[in-house]
Amino acid sequence: MNGLQVSTLGYLALVKSLHALTRVRLPKCERNATAFVQIKRVWLLAITAVVVLLSGCTTADFARSVKQTNEEIPGFTQGGLELAQTQEQREARKQSTQALLERPLAQTQAVQLALLNSAALQVLLAENWSLAAQAAQGGRLSNPVFMLERMTFVNEFDLVRMLSFGLLDVLTLPARYGIAKTQLELVQVKLAADVVDEITRVRQAWVRAVAAQQTLIYAKQVNEVAKVSAELARRMQSVGNFTKIQRARQQAFYADSATQLALAEHAVTATREALVRALGLNTQQAQILKLPDRLVTLPKAPMNPQEVSQAASTNRLDVKLAQSGVEVALKKQGLDNVTSFTDIEVGLRQVTVGDSIEGSRIQGRGYEINITLPIFDFGDMKRDAMSAQTLAALSRLDVAYQVTASNLRETYSAYRTNYDVSKHYRQEVVPLRKVISEENMLRYNGMIIGVFELLADAKDTVNTVMASIQADQQFWLAEAALQAALLGRPVAASSERLKPPASGGSGDVAH
Repeated sequence: MNGLQVSTLGYLALVKSLHALTRVRLPKCERNATAFVQIKRVWLLAITAVVVLLSGCTTADFARSVKQTNEEIPGFTQGGLELAQTQEQREARKQSTQALLERPLAQTQAVQLALLNSAALQVLLAENWSLAAQAAQGGRLSNPVFMLERMTFVNEFDLVRMLSFGLLDVLTLPARYGIAKTQLELVQVKLAADVVDEITRVRQAWVRAVAAQQTLIYAKQVNEVAKVSAELARRMQSVGNFTKIQRARQQAFYADSATQLALAEHAVTATREALVRALGLNTQQAQILKLPDRLVTLPKAPMNPQEVSQAASTNRLDVKLAQSGVEVALKKQGLDNVTSFTDIEVGLRQVTVGDSIEGSRIQGRGYEINITLPIFDFGDMKRDAMSAQTLAALSRLDVAYQVTASNLRETYSAYRTNYDVSKHYRQEVVPLRKVISEENMLRYNGMIIGVFELLADAKDTVNTVMASIQADQQFWLAEAALQAALLGRPVAASSERLKPPASGGSGDVAH
């Protein structure tokens, strides 16, 4: 599990040796050599157990973590999630990026490009690696401390050697190992959740950029129609065939279309730059970025509620994050109930006393125990803080369970509604507008209506097409949001609202 290992045998041997140490009295210098041999054996057993135990400490295998993420969310990573750590990897990714930029970038290729080139994704991976390493560090023993002291008194000297370590660190190792294990699981889920969020952002940025580019084409057409209408109205007024208010209406139409054109041009720039940032492109790469002319055609049929229920992950990321948070909080609280009271250190000491003139030397061996006394601080505030964190984690889990189904229902409703609206535009509204335009052309040819009515009809037709593009955009934004929601990462499809198309009437125009 994420490279976690532990040596239970080493831990038991260490505890056994420490227990033996507490049962052996420090012998006086004149005692027989057998007692010294006994202490020496216990000393060696303790050191050996520590070494064995340290060899089985917790580790974080980040390469395996990335591989697991690719396997868990293949629809988002396409198996291409990777942390570039070497110059060779970076060069290879640059070449792949350049190859993708040589042709119009579809949505799938946009995701591939982000996985290859996005610095934000690389930051996300590196930070997750750091979190995993920190989590694994909590399941390790602290290094022992070796102390060497030499004191000289005229012709005498004292040489003290001591090896000390935290006894509570050793005794609580299984608990800290369990916490580290759960924290690594939490970090793993967080990585998957963050990647889903980032890829969803790329998908929606691509949809907005392509739709804005497509809308601009028709905004220019409306502006051209309005320009012709305003110029014709000016000429007709100059010869007395148009009133001042009639010309003003056409001029207002032209002014409004110019405003809409400026906004559409800015929307192209804004959405394109948002996509550039999401893909992590530099200035040179942004200049050669090409997008398709139009959004993808709607699927033949939308996902039905049964398919959504089946596709919804039973291990939703939001619920798994909350569950792991509760497990970590509960385990930490259990550990803090012990460590918040006191701390215990054990030291193995060897003392050598000698006379430099006589050449005599006496050795003594023993141990010392340092206990922190809970006199001024009983650790109650630390325990209260941990209890509050546990309650908060439990509440977050309750919230996750409560909103899971609600978020999915809302997201699916947006998906299905936008699908129906977009399909309605394609199958009903746009064809009807085309019929109206054809009939108006026949009426114009028969001199039943004038040029202004024809221009007004052209404006209404283009506005209907623009509304259809907006409907397509809303659907694909909702589709990206639904794919994320199925994994427990609900996002807003869009804050925009569809505008109804222009009515069939042409307004107040003159014949």
